[in-house]
Amino acid sequence: MPPPLTGIKVLDLTHVLAGPFCSYQLALMGADVIKIEDPLNPDCARGRGPDDRLNTVGLGLNYQVQGGNKRSLALNLRSPEGADVLRKLVCDTDILVENYTTGALAALGLGYGDLSEVNPQLIHCSLTGYGNCGPQAEHGAYDNTIQAASGTIAQCGGIKPGVSFVDYAAGYAAAFAITAALTGRAQSGCGTQISVSMLEVAMQMMAPEAAAAQQQDPEVRGKEAGITSYDTKDGTLMLGAFRPVQYRKLAAMLDGLGHPLPPLAEIHDWPDVWALSDVTKSKLRDIFLTADADTWVTRLRAADLPGERVRTLTEAVTSPQLAARGYFQPSPRDTTTVLPTSAFHLDGRAAKLHLAPPTLGQNSRDILADMDLTRDQIEQLFKNGIVA
Repeated sequence: MPPPLTGIKVLDLTHVLAGPFCSYQLALMGADVIKIEDPLNPDCARGRGPDDRLNTVGLGLNYQVQGGNKRSLALNLRSPEGADVLRKLVCDTDILVENYTTGALAALGLGYGDLSEVNPQLIHCSLTGYGNCGPQAEHGAYDNTIQAASGTIAQCGGIKPGVSFVDYAAGYAAAFAITAALTGRAQSGCGTQISVSMLEVAMQMMAPEAAAAQQQDPEVRGKEAGITSYDTKDGTLMLGAFRPVQYRKLAAMLDGLGHPLPPLAEIHDWPDVWALSDVTKSKLRDIFLTADADTWVTRLRAADLPGERVRTLTEAVTSPQLAARGYFQPSPRDTTTVLPTSAFHLDGRAAKLHLAPPTLGQNSRDILADMDLTRDQIEQLFKNGIVA
């Protein structure tokens, strides 16, 4: 069975992380994604990554991890000729994804209002820091500044998490909105405009905390003992005894090991969880120091309780579980480079990475030829620097 988005054409006018990740997910699902970049100012992610050799040739890993299964067209949209090429491409395009500052493409005559006149069935998705309306709509943003503005950093004790989770969550939100819009278009025959706000995505990632922050006089509670990390004889354990019944399972397990902790066995509801004393929590910390983290994980799983040793990222990426699922796949260009795919299986199968992340303009001639431009017209665009 072909991938579900086979036959869907996507114009990818995105850069950095959130937008390219969105279009990458569409490409993994079979869409024909054309990545459009300025010949003289391409996606800056091409020059970022741990391998300077790859950075120099525009294939930095920050670009590659969301560049596969796409084709590349290097096109100067600021020129009238380049803008015309985009309009022609839009005529038979299903989806356009962009993450320019609000209003930037409209200023070039390439906003949703302009392009929907060319193709009323176009689904136009814009990812920005703050959305397309409101007092901050025209302000630029990155993942780290949104983490600051959203309260995420404050919620994490004043320390920014060392990953760009807002970018990637925004990419997922955009991909979900796009697939919903495709379903809507099948029913109505009309395209639509989608605005994804990274700020709102960050709030969505903290929904319980964000809702609680708006309550008057909320209860202030300490960290719950069952979902806390603990030092062990060797390594750190993250315990996952979340529900009251799991506290009772934990009590039974510990009792069987000769570490009775009766207050855990008496937990029956959330107030009991929140009322657990500091004395009991201290005893629990002492108990976990009696064995190493891996031993505790084995014991917890035998007791039907979640738990994991805190691993380094280097350890985590080599997990047999990820290998069994086929999450990382070798690049079709260089099998020593492994790239992430999608976090789900369809019909029991992982997404297939069949095209390596393209070099800048790698497919420009083929894409222009598909538009029925003559050889002379194509050569003139290259000669004039409109295309590379």
